[in-house]
Amino acid sequence: MKVTAEKNEKVANMIFASIYPLYLNRLEKNGRTKEELDQVIEWFTGFDQGALKALIHDKATFSTFFQKAKINSNAHLIKGVVCGYRIEEIEDEFEVYKQSRRMEKLIDELAKGRKMEKILREEKKQ
Repeated sequence: MKVTAEKNEKVANMIFASIYPLYLNRLEKNGRTKEELDQVIEWFTGFDQGALKALIHDKATFSTFFQKAKINSNAHLIKGVVCGYRIEEIEDEFEVYKQSRRMEKLIDELAKGRKMEKILREEKKQ
């Protein structure tokens, strides 16, 4: 499937604080914890507990959320399909959409019971 400017804009304007509880609820149903969710988000965005709380409190949009994030240098290793979109095929012009799908992929893996060291990707040592 192709990402459109409208779809990118829709995601960009979503409020992170309204989506975070949905992520948490899904994970808790699968036996995972808030701490694990926050660890995955911190690895991906660089946001620690304080920064995450502030973004939730300020009702930051996904656009603001990803503008302020320091995306992990290994984020390019996040590949696969989320909601019918192959992450590595999402055009760079739709940056917010691409980053939101990458984060969702990490959360999906966490919900499915994948080990944390596999989720928090690292470049393979030569």
